Amino acid sequence: MTETETLLNILIPAEREQLFMQLYESAFPNVANFIANRGGSFHDAKDIFHDAFVVLYEKAVRQEVDFPEAPECYLVGIAKHLWVRKFKDDYKKAGLDELEELITIPEDYYDTSSNRLTSILELTGRKCLGLLRALYYDGLSLEQVRKAFSFSTVHSASVQKFKCIEKLRDTVQQKSLRYEDLA
Repeated sequence: MTETETLLNILIPAEREQLFMQLYESAFPNVANFIANRGGSFHDAKDIFHDAFVVLYEKAVRQEVDFPEAPECYLVGIAKHLWVRKFKDDYKKAGLDELEELITIPEDYYDTSSNRLTSILELTGRKCLGLLRALYYDGLSLEQVRKAFSFSTVHSASVQKFKCIEKLRDTVQQKSLRYEDLA
């Protein structure tokens, strides 16, 4: 019978709990300190430590590893490895939320007054310009457009949208414009 079997499988639950508490008390402060020094929170430290504890326990029960002489050192090593791996994975998924808040775009950055597309849209008529703006710029649904433009049904709003798009296409063809001319 190995030392692992003696410690984990034969111990009565109260003794096993005492062994776990001793490991927790001796190893957790080191793990928490390691994670805190690398930008992690107390909650992160608890999660990583519990994951490391499960790894150690499963390896010991499956007898993949003999229970080490200093199990707290082994536990801290597993926790460090898990944190580094988690940090690498999280780093790959890092968002730009904080950076985006620092970036401001001036109101006049997009000069719409000289935009040829706007002038072409204005040629389709005021109602079509408003309808297409509501659908594509404001992102309104056809039901919302129906209410805003007083169409009797959603179908009639859809038909009017189609007519406006056709009118826009005809205007572009009449002017013999290319995509590059509109940019």
